[in-house]
Amino acid sequence: MCVIAALLGVAQPAGAAETPQEAPRVEPAARPFGAGPKAPAGSPAPPAVLPCEAAPSGMACVEGGWFWRGSDDGPANERPREPVWLQTFYMDTHEVTVGQYRACRRKGRCRRAKTAYVDYSRPQQPKVGGDWFAFRDFCAVHGKRLPTEAQWEKAARGPDGRRFPWGDEPATCERAIIKDKRGRRSCGVEKKRGSHPEKGRTLAVGTRPPNPYGLYDMAGNSWEWVADWYSPSYARCGDACRGVEPRGPCNGADRCRGHRRKLVRGGSWYWPAAHATTTFRRAHVPGNDPYHHFGFRCAATVEQARALRAQEAR
Repeated sequence: MCVIAALLGVAQPAGAAETPQEAPRVEPAARPFGAGPKAPAGSPAPPAVLPCEAAPSGMACVEGGWFWRGSDDGPANERPREPVWLQTFYMDTHEVTVGQYRACRRKGRCRRAKTAYVDYSRPQQPKVGGDWFAFRDFCAVHGKRLPTEAQWEKAARGPDGRRFPWGDEPATCERAIIKDKRGRRSCGVEKKRGSHPEKGRTLAVGTRPPNPYGLYDMAGNSWEWVADWYSPSYARCGDACRGVEPRGPCNGADRCRGHRRKLVRGGSWYWPAAHATTTFRRAHVPGNDPYHHFGFRCAATVEQARALRAQEAR
């Protein structure tokens, strides 16, 4: 798989057991492409934005500050569009792969998260099918955490608040692994082995260009779990979803009265371009029952990133 990927120029994620070489580093954009929002009138002053430092292996820095979160012209659950402030953080450049998850299992650090359908378990495919808890724990044992919904959206939108990770142009098969205009899943490139080949499958991570932060597959390939509990809209969520460092209902706690579903973001190989925006929100129960092929990537605070770099330096 690695040889084929190298010949095709496919970027490989760092840390997978089957790919010992590191992914090429992509530096964040040197300057924003557009003006971000200002602090809302009357809002408390947030902390100073911490500068980006050298990123741990397989991660990229997302500089903090105010950004536009949500949309006023999309589905009701994306509304309203409003400024949100985040501290600088780090995000995995790739979705966590099957190979990486297997390596964690071999070390006895991660629990079983079986993929229910055939042809989704190649080493460089995104790891899918686990529940929210299993993937949260994977991030934790690697010194990271699942990104908050606001962090995921900021990372996907880039420094200029774009509608898609690459800009404002609609999703195409040149930009993301999605269901194409002819109704072919996986862009018609891959059919699933076994029964129902027309359902397609995920492709190896990193087969499409990264966004300005150097993040791959922020649209398409596999949906990605985030930390927050779901609310029908940001307006309904209220203060828990706005302002400085929002974490959603109950501050993202494991249990949250009145809330039964978590969130996945980013669209997938199975769904069309409309699901591949940086603002589209989909809810599902954290136990992943009924079963779906959702994946994930991890994030890290500045402090967590420093600890990870220190470990790498030993």
